[in-house]
Amino acid sequence: MTAQPLPTWVTWRQRPFPDANLLLLHGPQPALVDSGFVGHAEQTAAWAHAHAGHIDLVVNTHWHSDHVGGNALLQASGSGIAAQALEADAITRRDPGCCAAEYLDQPVAPYTVDMPLEDGQVLRLGEADWEVVHTPGHTPGHLALWQPDERLLVVGDALSDYDVGWVNLALDGPEAATTALDSLKRLAGLAPRVILPSHGPIPTDTAAAFTAALRRAQRLVDDPDGAVWYGARRVFAFALMIRDGIAVTEAEPYVHARAWLTDAAGLLGRTREALAAELIDTMLRGGAVVLRDGRLHAAAEHAALAPESLGVPFPRAWPGAHGTGAPAGR
Repeated sequence: MTAQPLPTWVTWRQRPFPDANLLLLHGPQPALVDSGFVGHAEQTAAWAHAHAGHIDLVVNTHWHSDHVGGNALLQASGSGIAAQALEADAITRRDPGCCAAEYLDQPVAPYTVDMPLEDGQVLRLGEADWEVVHTPGHTPGHLALWQPDERLLVVGDALSDYDVGWVNLALDGPEAATTALDSLKRLAGLAPRVILPSHGPIPTDTAAAFTAALRRAQRLVDDPDGAVWYGARRVFAFALMIRDGIAVTEAEPYVHARAWLTDAAGLLGRTREALAAELIDTMLRGGAVVLRDGRLHAAAEHAALAPESLGVPFPRAWPGAHGTGAPAGR
């Protein structure tokens, strides 16, 4: 079985981590959905401009680093940025917790949001009207985009052909997994013809993709400790991807210093040191992490980055930041 065809005014390109997939909507008002990781911002902008010329609007499904990294560069060339209102407000305030960038140790170049989006709002993107569907869970401001005429559904990280988005029970509360499950049920109820995920291929069977995703999401609800472990594995793997691995002698000290590890340890009733050692050991034994030339590397496919691309300030040091207020989600 192959995926359903896309309209001629949609260009979609699958990309490996640390980038989100590319989705370009052609027409009088060309739009790009998500903009990848900051280390590949120039590649993202060059691809978008080559395929569509000027990009009127970048719509972010949510603010994690692999989705907003090209925002600043595209905005500098005249593109507007749209995001769900909760995240837009925090970006406008220059909240230190923006994008969970410092919390996750994932760099994001500073940007502003020009268009806050609310659930049910209709946007003209490319040649079609799209409905904003607020789908909290993976982040509180996560959104999907629904095109009812062609029955196209942009799902962000809510689900993929192989996974569902991890949930942060520490930042977003113990109900985050249930919230994510409810969002998935809402999306499944739209009965889309095509699912356009932020990671992995376009599912060939949309009904089967939702059945699998709902099962996976239910497991996160039923097993909160498992949900914490799942998130920790995903975050550590991403750290290895964007740093071309971490020296095996430095891996545990690196993890000890991370806020996400401290929170996970608290939820699991472990010390940071014990959890860090167990996390690395289980990922090595399970094959998610490999040891090569004295460095730990993520085993999943990912694209290389120039080390200097990580040298952008955290949101508390962004222009206009006032350095006050609790991190977003706290």
